[in-house]
Amino acid sequence: MSNDALIGTAGSPSPVPGRHWRVISIGLLGFSSGLPLALSLSTLQAWFTTAGMSLRDIGWITLIGQAYVFKFLWAPLLDRLPLPWLGRRRGWILMMQLICGAALISMSFYTPQGAASMLAFFGVLLAFGSATQDIAYDAHRTDLLPPAERGWGTAFSQGGYRLGMLVSGALALILADHLGWAWVYRLMGALMLAATLVTAWSPEAPDERPTRNFTEAVVQPFMDFFERYGTLALGWLALMVLYKLCDAFALSLSTTFLLRVPQFSLTQIGTVSKTFGLVAGLLGALAGGWVVTRLRLFPALLGLGIAQALVNLSYIWLVHSGPDVVAMASVVSAEYFVSGLGSTAFVVLLTSLCNVRFSATQYALLSSLAAVGRVFLGPLAAWLVPQVGWSTFFVITTLSAIPGLLLVIGLRRAIDRVELTRPR
Repeated sequence: MSNDALIGTAGSPSPVPGRHWRVISIGLLGFSSGLPLALSLSTLQAWFTTAGMSLRDIGWITLIGQAYVFKFLWAPLLDRLPLPWLGRRRGWILMMQLICGAALISMSFYTPQGAASMLAFFGVLLAFGSATQDIAYDAHRTDLLPPAERGWGTAFSQGGYRLGMLVSGALALILADHLGWAWVYRLMGALMLAATLVTAWSPEAPDERPTRNFTEAVVQPFMDFFERYGTLALGWLALMVLYKLCDAFALSLSTTFLLRVPQFSLTQIGTVSKTFGLVAGLLGALAGGWVVTRLRLFPALLGLGIAQALVNLSYIWLVHSGPDVVAMASVVSAEYFVSGLGSTAFVVLLTSLCNVRFSATQYALLSSLAAVGRVFLGPLAAWLVPQVGWSTFFVITTLSAIPGLLLVIGLRRAIDRVELTRPR
């Protein structure tokens, strides 16, 4: 096969993803983007749980990920200042991969019992590096993929992202049972550093026009978004918060739930829950790419939003089942598969809303709002569960999807209009 067939032309459509290096590279960089997330959230939560920390402490440790919510504050810097290596986006990706690798290795020298504050400090640094890597990666993907490639490109992106979470979630928990947490974080740090090779070999997006000054970098992305969408802009921002809220609510204490209620071991959770779940999520992400290319975006968002709400009810089975591995595999696989489907459709929408010139800032703003539930619902869930019990908690998470679904219906015509646009 010729190099042209592998690389393709920047502006040409690519309905078949395997023939185009830019789509494949987006998937590989998605792996690097997904790897640090669990290590600052669910895997760290498992470490604190097995160390005997209280539910309140575990709930508060989820706030380490606040960088994912506030990353839009420094996103203009990435639109304005390219680093002196690897172009406008990949230079930032590479530097953040180095920071994440260093933070992970540093965390391996501390324990929750002896130095929880130091773990939290390096956890915050890890989340900052990971969130900033996401800014550059999301902008790189938005700049690189034309509308015809968004479905498959997003599917590969989500697939790589979930594969990274599989390694830092499932594999990390299994290894922790055999090697201990310190070696787990050292190995994950080494893997993060190895991901820099992918960044160095990945293509750079064409037709780059960096902003000319800091005023243009900071103010104009927000002005552009509100000028293009008018009053609808507030609806888009609200949808970013609400669409995945029920999913984030149910998963906010999922690792602690599986360890303490059905009382599964770390190896069982890593082997069955995380492996089955994240493989199902990867398949769901790829299936989501197929769904989005076959259906219009509105029916995909609405149908998959309903499905990801209803699947939360299946966790009630685990409340009463005890350590039934088949039950855990069934429930978690269904949850992650449906979540993968919904996430692909949701990311296609986010990409469609961004102006290519300000993609780092605008995508960071939208994805920051989408992370609100994942970051801030942990303390609320930790308070709510003792009040109502786990079964009622999962019913409440299902009902929390209703506002987002109503908003999707209200924005139907607007969703149809933005689906195949590429603002510049």
